[in-house]
Amino acid sequence: MEVLSVSPWVWIGFTAFVLGMLALDLGVFHRNAHVVSFREALNWSLVCVGLAGLFNAGIYHWYGAEKALEFATGYLIEMALSVDNIFVFLVLFAYFSVPPALQHRVLFWGVLGALVMRAIFIALGSALLQEFHWVIYIFGGLLVVTGIRLLMHQNAEMHPERNPLYRLFKRYVPAVDDYRGSQFLVREGGRWLATPLLLVLVLVEGTDLVFAIDSIPAIFAVTKDPFIVFTSNIFAILGLRSLFFVLSGVVEKFHHLKTGLALVLAFVGAKMLLVDLYKIPIGVSLGVVVLLIGGSIVLSLLRPKAKAPVLAAEPVAARSG
Repeated sequence: MEVLSVSPWVWIGFTAFVLGMLALDLGVFHRNAHVVSFREALNWSLVCVGLAGLFNAGIYHWYGAEKALEFATGYLIEMALSVDNIFVFLVLFAYFSVPPALQHRVLFWGVLGALVMRAIFIALGSALLQEFHWVIYIFGGLLVVTGIRLLMHQNAEMHPERNPLYRLFKRYVPAVDDYRGSQFLVREGGRWLATPLLLVLVLVEGTDLVFAIDSIPAIFAVTKDPFIVFTSNIFAILGLRSLFFVLSGVVEKFHHLKTGLALVLAFVGAKMLLVDLYKIPIGVSLGVVVLLIGGSIVLSLLRPKAKAPVLAAEPVAARSG
């Protein structure tokens, strides 16, 4: 599989574009904390998808159809896997009673941290695969095992208070019990104290770190080209924040989606394990991913999940003890 020879200026230009998008988002459109409406989130989602499409058109023009297919497949896989993040974010925001107006702020800084972590993971993964071919079997096995575990534990409940990061934070970081606007830190009594918003951000970053362990090997199953891996990942992460606000009210309806995601992970893992015996064409990979994700969504809509009684969320202050 050919690796693109990309000019350093292209890397610099892409990075500048990403930073510009983030600055525009926080500095212009979300300078003041507010509840993100469905329409606003949908518009941003369409913009992000449109920009990814334009970028891929450029890849097709300058680098050919094969690389464009690799980007499209990687982008779709990353977008699909990011939906699993949304399930976790919903639980965290409900558990800590994060005010709707502050959720965008948490996700913005969470996405910024995710971009940095993904860049590091991709650089390490690319270096390992170039130096040690056998690492691909470790990645493939990890994905197959993760897919099987996801299939077996789809209905497992999340308990944020059992998260090791939560326990470490509560034990070693001095904090106040209530939210102080959009502040992550406040100064009281001559010392800095964390607000619950910082704890939620730490857990969001920890969640993405865990998901990156799955998603980065998954895209390496599609292509080993660092430029394609990095750009498709970044575009998917950029769209995650707005996608959350679009799907937050309906994501629970897609109760079979985790089955589709588990099968996608198992498929790309098997693709990596078989790489030296048979290379599955990239077009076939894209078709399988679309079929699995699309099929799980359609099945969810055709067979709705039985409604369960909704319990009121416990106030965050009651958990701080």
